[in-house]
Amino acid sequence: MEHTRSGSDILVRLDPGEEIHAALKELSDDLGFDAGAITSGIGRTRENQYGYMNEEGVYKRRSLDSPSELVSLSGNIARTQEGAPFTHIHCCWSDDDNNVHAGHMFQATVHVVAEIHIRVMDHASMTRCPLAEFELLGLEFD
Repeated sequence: MEHTRSGSDILVRLDPGEEIHAALKELSDDLGFDAGAITSGIGRTRENQYGYMNEEGVYKRRSLDSPSELVSLSGNIARTQEGAPFTHIHCCWSDDDNNVHAGHMFQATVHVVAEIHIRVMDHASMTRCPLAEFELLGLEFD
């Protein structure tokens, strides 16, 4: 992973074998920010797990194991109540037949490269807290 920063903007390049969630959490710890908006991401990934939250608040997962084009990625980075970084990412892939796969991203390993833009919100505080009836951790602002 390499990155460059200009003010509040960070452009990150992830390399083959890096898992996107893990790399972005590491970056937030290394740079010491607590709130960020993931505004875009492109590249090629493999071992993708994605899905959606059903009506009962439970995530349903799907796999897209073969290398696929990462067409779009967005989300945010916050902290849990314990202070650990937490990434919430949605994305869209195109397989080699140009079929689109999209939803909540649980996992994606970089196959060739991933280039991701993050806007750090230096004066914001965002915390992920458990929601009573859902698998998702809710976003709270201080």
